[in-house]
Amino acid sequence: MSIFTRLFAPKPDPREALRPLWNAVVAEARRPLWYADGGVADTVSGRFDMVCAALATVLLRMERDAGLERESVMLTELFVRDMDGQLREFGVGDVIVGKRVGKLVGAMGGRLGAYREGLAGDDAELAETVRRNITLLDNADPALIANGLRALATRLDMTADPALLAGEIAA
Repeated sequence: MSIFTRLFAPKPDPREALRPLWNAVVAEARRPLWYADGGVADTVSGRFDMVCAALATVLLRMERDAGLERESVMLTELFVRDMDGQLREFGVGDVIVGKRVGKLVGAMGGRLGAYREGLAGDDAELAETVRRNITLLDNADPALIANGLRALATRLDMTADPALLAGEIAA
């Protein structure tokens, strides 16, 4: 390999190492139980809400370990990149996409704080957090989603750091 190739070759994106974890977050948010059993609206808004809920739960697990700070930032950057791509697929133009992504990131930040408090509180507090932050069908019980998020948090707590970063969440 020539010196020029080594100097000017594109470097691999370090965020891609967290792609399996991002994929696990999305897979968790797409689980049918949230929609069929829990009553999350199967709409763009409902799916975004569940991605935020799952991502917030993972980020809260990661923030308890100071050694995962860099990885949590990169995981959030994958969220931003994915939301940008989704908006573009929906036909949102370049001029508007930045503002929309900014709003989505702001929504995610607000929900991170809400889930931090909700998961630290009792079941009723978490159910209220779900009611405020997830688009639910009329007959849905926020407590079902709250129980699922608490179970996810427990599974994440049982997952060792290397497995978590590899997207392998304990069952």
